[in-house]
Amino acid sequence: MPGTLIVAEVQKGEIKKAAYEIASKAKSMGGEVSAVIVGSGVAALAPNLAKYGVDKIYVVDAPDYKDYVTEAYVQAVAAVVDKVKPSVILVAASAQGKDLTPALAARLKVGSISDVVDLNLEGGKVVAKRPMYAGKAYAMVEAAGEPQIISVRPNSFSAKETAGAGAVETVAVTLDASKIKVTVKSVEIAATKEPDQTEAEIIVSGGRGMKGPENFAMLEELARALGPTATTGASRAAVDAGWRGHSYQVGQTGKTVSPNLYIACGISGAIQHLAGMGTSKVIVAINKDPEAPIFTKADYGVVDDLFKVVPALTAEVKAIKG
Repeated sequence: MPGTLIVAEVQKGEIKKAAYEIASKAKSMGGEVSAVIVGSGVAALAPNLAKYGVDKIYVVDAPDYKDYVTEAYVQAVAAVVDKVKPSVILVAASAQGKDLTPALAARLKVGSISDVVDLNLEGGKVVAKRPMYAGKAYAMVEAAGEPQIISVRPNSFSAKETAGAGAVETVAVTLDASKIKVTVKSVEIAATKEPDQTEAEIIVSGGRGMKGPENFAMLEELARALGPTATTGASRAAVDAGWRGHSYQVGQTGKTVSPNLYIACGISGAIQHLAGMGTSKVIVAINKDPEAPIFTKADYGVVDDLFKVVPALTAEVKAIKG
C-alpha cells in the first residue's frame, strides 16, 4: 500500500490517544506511515508517535499555531501533504478533526469520508465502514481520487505499540494571513480529571431517570470505581434540564462515542441518543421501563430501579478490585 499520513491532534500538551489508534491501524495496513503535528511547543512530542509505527514525523511548530484555527491548520497540513504526497490521510473524528477534514479536502480538491469505524484494503484502495441512518446501517465507502481523506471515530481501533523509524523533520510554513479571518481570544476547557467522553474506554451515562443533578454523584462514584479510563456522560434530556453541562452530552447533537463499555442509567434510548453511542462495544442498560427503546440496542439489560442497581454495582466493582 502507498503511504499514509496521520494528522496527530494535540490537546493539553499531549498527543491525543486517537492519533495512536489510527497510526496503529495504518501500520497494520502496510506501506510507509508518516504523521504531522501542528502546534506551538509540540516538537518534543514527536518521538511518541514512533512507538506506534510512524516512520516519519513532520513538525509544524510556531506561535501562530498555539490555538486551533481552521485556516491556519489547513495551510500547515496542506504544506506537509504537498511534501509527502500520501495516498491516504487519516484524522481522528474529534471536534477538531471533524472541522479540519472537510476544509482540508476542499483545499486539496478531493473528497472526504467522515466518522468511520473501520478501514480495509481492497485492490490497493482503502474502503471505509461508515454508520448511516443514526447507526441503523453501515455503508462501505471509497473516496474517488487521491489522497483519500478519512476521519476515524475514536476508540474504533486499539493503539498497539509497534516501533517505527520515527525520523523527525521540522517544516517551516509561511502562512497566508490574508485568508485567516478568525482570532481565538480564549479557550475554555472543562475543569475535570475525567477523560474526554470521545476517548474514554468506559462511559457511565445518565438520563431523565436520574431525577436531578445531585444524583449524578452516584454515576461519578461508579466511574471512579471502574478506573481511570472511565468517565460520565448524559443524555440530551439531562443536559436540557440543566443537570449536566453540554460537554457531557452524548448523542446526535452532542458527542459521538465508541467506548468498550457504555452503561446507560435511566436513559430511554431516543434515536438521537442511540446515534451517538450505538457503536459502543458493549452496552448495558439500567431502566425500570421494560419497553424502553434502549433495550433493543443493549447487550445486557437490567429492568429495575437504577437507585438500587447502581449502588449495588458500584459496591461489587469495588469489592472485585479490592
